[in-house]
Amino acid sequence: MLIEQEQYNPDVLSCIANLSSDEVFTPPEVANQMLDLLPDDLWRDKTATFLDPGCKSGVFLREIAKRLDAGLEPQIPDRQTRLNHIFKKQLFAIAITELTGLVARRSVYCSKTANGEYSVCDDFEDPDGNIRFERIEHTWNSNGRCDYCGASKEGYERDEALETHAYELLHTENPAEIFNMKFDVIIGNPPYQLSDGGYGRSASPIYHRFVQQAKKLKPKYLSMVIPARWYSGGKGLNSFREEMLGDAQIRTLVDHENSADIFPGVDIAGGICYFLWCKDDPGKCDVINFDKDEEVRQKRDLNEFPVFIRNSKAVSVIKKVNSFKENNEKKLSYFVSSRKPFGLPTNYKPKKKGVPCWFTQKTGLQFADPDDITDKNKIADRWKVLIPPAPIAGQTDFSKPVTFYYRGNTRIAKPGEYCSESWLVAGSFKTKTEALNFRSYLFTKIVRFLLLQTVVSQHVTREKFIFVPYLSSYKTPFTDDVLRKRWGINDEEWSFIDSKIRNVDENG
Repeated sequence: MLIEQEQYNPDVLSCIANLSSDEVFTPPEVANQMLDLLPDDLWRDKTATFLDPGCKSGVFLREIAKRLDAGLEPQIPDRQTRLNHIFKKQLFAIAITELTGLVARRSVYCSKTANGEYSVCDDFEDPDGNIRFERIEHTWNSNGRCDYCGASKEGYERDEALETHAYELLHTENPAEIFNMKFDVIIGNPPYQLSDGGYGRSASPIYHRFVQQAKKLKPKYLSMVIPARWYSGGKGLNSFREEMLGDAQIRTLVDHENSADIFPGVDIAGGICYFLWCKDDPGKCDVINFDKDEEVRQKRDLNEFPVFIRNSKAVSVIKKVNSFKENNEKKLSYFVSSRKPFGLPTNYKPKKKGVPCWFTQKTGLQFADPDDITDKNKIADRWKVLIPPAPIAGQTDFSKPVTFYYRGNTRIAKPGEYCSESWLVAGSFKTKTEALNFRSYLFTKIVRFLLLQTVVSQHVTREKFIFVPYLSSYKTPFTDDVLRKRWGINDEEWSFIDSKIRNVDENG
């Protein structure tokens, strides 16, 4: 007797390859998790309209169509009449490229053309249906950048054989004119960044522009899946961070510290999040953080701190530390130097003679021309603690423990010694003892944990130290036991801190 085996029949949209790490196809299960955030009565509303403004595979429209097909059956019993209504009157999209437009029409209409013989909707005359793609050209300014998206002219001024990546939603002052209609729900997974013509592989984020343009359309609901790097601002994102944190209409924020949790095989530094914005329902936000297999959930005001604290377990620690009365009023972010603390860029070449200067970790202590050096902070004659600006280079998954600083990647610079841009000056002191004790403070897990709350990439600038107190005295060495007693860190809080920061020996 033959036993019939269940065959594995995967969803084709689960198997499709991504265009790049910046243009990621959304898995159907993720699309449905986002749709689950919307009110159930939408699926029974035959007047509700939906827009995907950065359409790639068409997965959002396809999954919405399934829900509407079931929800509208009592109102529109005839299946073909119901499908015609859904696809023609309710579902709309703007494809990001000509190719994704073709892919989306095939997955949504089951036909490469909306008016084809095998299309699920037999009421379209236009082959594109409601999934439009218009080739848009960038608008270059005198600096060689696009006025609308910031793309570099060098990288994106192309002939008609290549995609311009000038996304239609972004390249207009009035996005409402694209369809000349109002949408109840805007949902999607926009492109994440574009080359900006900077040094090396420099790129600027653009996903925030999709969010801002979508809000101009005044939908009832807005949901997008985007990189989580906006939590602490950074390149082009500071004003967007302030806007998002101050927006009480964001009612749900789902945070994944590891991007591979929702985009298998895709590594996006700092993780991924998606949110639900509700036009008529402001209030506290339901923050859901996924750290490995653990879900942490809490109702919070997003603007409680200057940056977003992704894991609610960290909030109690930050509050305890920063409410301690004996701390210096100023945080360490006030004292850490900015880039090029002595005016010397990373590519500055060592000289055969001059003043002693620390270059890269590999090059070590060499010489610099004193005429090339500036000392605007007046710290040259002090003992200085030098730290690398990218202490976790290569780590993008912050669900794994991080290291930051240890003896092997830090330096103590004597009075009269300088450094290039390869280092930041974390602190300067009158004595070597104070400098060493300050460094022991940086090495504690608690301080590195406070720093972690603001870090979403390998670069650690002075602004990231906003939660680290600058202590009033560094006369004695510091350990985690000393700081736990000082700040009242309990066993549960310490267990969480300990799980997020790696154990390292003196050399890392």
